[in-house]
Amino acid sequence: METEKESLVLSRQFEKVNAILEKYSHNVDNLIAILQEIQSEYRYLPEEILTYVATALQISPAQVYGVATFYAQFSLEPKGEHIIRVCDGTACHVKGSLQVLKAVRENLGLREGENTTSDLLFTVETVACIGACALAPALMVDEEVHGQMDEEKVRQLIDHLLGEGEKADAV
Repeated sequence: METEKESLVLSRQFEKVNAILEKYSHNVDNLIAILQEIQSEYRYLPEEILTYVATALQISPAQVYGVATFYAQFSLEPKGEHIIRVCDGTACHVKGSLQVLKAVRENLGLREGENTTSDLLFTVETVACIGACALAPALMVDEEVHGQMDEEKVRQLIDHLLGEGEKADAV
């Protein structure tokens, strides 16, 4: 059983989580909304926060973890500030989305098995469809669609996102 001092430390450590829990009246029926806001705040769902939420809502950690792992929108791993989603739907796949994905990963310096840059600036994901088939192959950076991508366009886009486009123009 935790002491009053330990409880106070946890409360301070999870101030943002407590505010979210308060917003939803500590009601377990709002678990998905609670997790959405926590992920929005932290960019992923840290394990210690999932455990804390379970305790606060008086449910098992397995229940919270079950919801967090069931829905694809949730991530248990840290995500970058910017999400690059490479479409791998039929139209994009046929027009070279695998080469686009490879170019994105190479330009960001991601090794096999890595999806997020070490500086937590970018996370790369593949998605089944972004609804831009006429622009195939396409990708999204956050919510902005970029179409008819190839290796050179990917390089230019990444340079621009990193601010190198402006540096090159100034020289």
